[in-house]
Amino acid sequence: MSLKTEQEKKSASKSPYSEECKKTFRYWRLRTLYSIIIGYSTFYLVKQNFSYAIPGMLSDLHYTKTDIGLVISIPVVLYGILKCLFGMIADRNNVRYIMSVGLFLSAVMNIFMGLSSTIPAFIIFWSLNYCFQAVGVPSSVKLLKHWFSPVEIGTRWSLWSSSHEIGRMSTALLAMVVLPYFISWRYLFFIPAILAILSSILIFNRLRDTPESLNLPSIEKMAGIETGNEDSTEPRLTYVEILKTALSNKFVWIVSVANFFLYFCKTTFLTWGPTFLMERGISMCQTTWQMILLDAAGLIGGIGSGYLSDKVFKGRRGPISTMCMIALVAPVALLLASNSQSICSICMFCVGFVTSGPQLLIGIAATDFTSKKVAATANGFTGTLGYAGMAFSGVGTGLLVDHYGWNSVFFAIIFTALASAALLSLTWNKKAAILEKTAK
Repeated sequence: MSLKTEQEKKSASKSPYSEECKKTFRYWRLRTLYSIIIGYSTFYLVKQNFSYAIPGMLSDLHYTKTDIGLVISIPVVLYGILKCLFGMIADRNNVRYIMSVGLFLSAVMNIFMGLSSTIPAFIIFWSLNYCFQAVGVPSSVKLLKHWFSPVEIGTRWSLWSSSHEIGRMSTALLAMVVLPYFISWRYLFFIPAILAILSSILIFNRLRDTPESLNLPSIEKMAGIETGNEDSTEPRLTYVEILKTALSNKFVWIVSVANFFLYFCKTTFLTWGPTFLMERGISMCQTTWQMILLDAAGLIGGIGSGYLSDKVFKGRRGPISTMCMIALVAPVALLLASNSQSICSICMFCVGFVTSGPQLLIGIAATDFTSKKVAATANGFTGTLGYAGMAFSGVGTGLLVDHYGWNSVFFAIIFTALASAALLSLTWNKKAAILEKTAK
């Protein structure tokens, strides 16, 4: 966490700020980073738990996969829309309150899910859960962009992004404990809800909105790369101006559409993975370990991708993203060709490894291409299209499996992976706008 970039080292000797100021700034950066990792990990704990509840719900309540697919798809459509909206709200307001309250209300909706038994009730409460979930990423993005400079954000963002995998692995381990000892799938909603309530209290205590809110200098001034174009003393942009600024950039659109295809690929494995593996004759315990393997690989792939995009590609996110989406074709093709459990384990590891990098880097790229003042909105828009892909994955995968079997799903994944790679290749040479200006 304490590693310094070359830019930081160069600017340290000529920094006009006192050692006490620098020490305080480092303290709050560290506090912000670990708080959003814990906070967003818990957001995932009360979202990914549904995947592990699906087999029990199918068995206990006798619904079809298409029914369950509706419970998945309708909420994520709302999530995608609200993610962009909450991006604009985050850009203008204090995310300390937004993030902690959103997590608390998400926990409450999980309690209601555990008490429900009908598809309409599941759709209502899971939709509300996703509405409150939609504050998590925009809040985290704003904090990252305000506390970490463009020359280091790939690495720091990748550390935050590990919260996706931490949350999912925690959910998998929780499922291994809950299902054998508590019997009912309902506890997969109750127990994460309690943990999320505790986490919401923690992040409310730990987070602060921006360095300026603590009377500290902006991150650009501390890093010595201030351009004068993003003076925090200027009037805040209106919501219309924020949206116009974010969406007028064609590269934001390119990575957002690429994210649609990426999310179809990745969330098909994350949401339907446990069901697919168990239908291949793999036990619940072995299935859980394979899903943990996928997330562990994602943890490595995500952090590695962020680091390489900073250090090797000097702030360019396109090269790694493109190569990873092309590489996804290989493990998916192997799953089509083999029913071996060992091959399946290798493939799940590879899927997790190559999809986490693009998922991370697309979000960073969208904020790279725009102003810091609209970073959460630009990132939120990538999420809007990404979760449209997830919605298609939910009910679309359910329909494909019910009518054509699992092989049809893998062919769809191969097609969408290549489509995503083609779009991401268009950003191969693009980097953060502020770095391009500084270089000039």
